Amino acid sequence: MERHLGKIGLFTGLSTLVLLIVGVRTISGVELGWKNYLAFSVFALTVGLIALLLLFYKLRIAFWFFMAGMVISFEEFFRSIITIEGELGQSIGVLSVYIFSSFSLGIGLIVQFISILMKKNH
Repeated sequence: MERHLGKIGLFTGLSTLVLLIVGVRTISGVELGWKNYLAFSVFALTVGLIALLLLFYKLRIAFWFFMAGMVISFEEFFRSIITIEGELGQSIGVLSVYIFSSFSLGIGLIVQFISILMKKNH
């Protein structure tokens, strides 16, 4: 598993980038500028690095919470784009990705550290 940490982080980042671009450009039909691609790339790089670091430091519970949050966030992202017409749906969708991913990371880290503290006390 240790050999594949970089591949997992890269796959997570690339899939995040692809899902963001497909959602906004293909489903919404909006032409993206270079600043959009840059912002999506920075976010995808951040997501990939977070996944890599969570696995590197053996924070498995936090990693799975984060991945579950990413799945939920992209489900909400696509739901917002499909059901809400125009730029409002895109804005709500992108914000939901940011909010759910950060929330799931925070909750995952809290649960992970509670688990670590409970193991140390016993």
